[in-house]
Amino acid sequence: MKSLRILIIALSLCFILPLSACAEKEGFQFKKQPELQQTKPKKPVRIKLRRSAKDDYTWELTGDDADEIVRTDKKLRKMLSQQ
Repeated sequence: MKSLRILIIALSLCFILPLSACAEKEGFQFKKQPELQQTKPKKPVRIKLRRSAKDDYTWELTGDDADEIVRTDKKLRKMLSQQ
């Protein structure tokens, strides 16, 4: 008889505890993280490369990030000076 009562109490706790946890989730609020909302993919630097009749190269660089444009310009100058 004691084991039956213990079994009934254990089973009732197994069903009551998850229900109370579900009730707490209703008060849960979703918060957005602003640093994730403001992240945008970087646009690549566009390069317009031209070769003159004297085999000299010139280029135009366009883009949104000035630092990235400067880095791309340095890379182009380095690559063309090695040839």
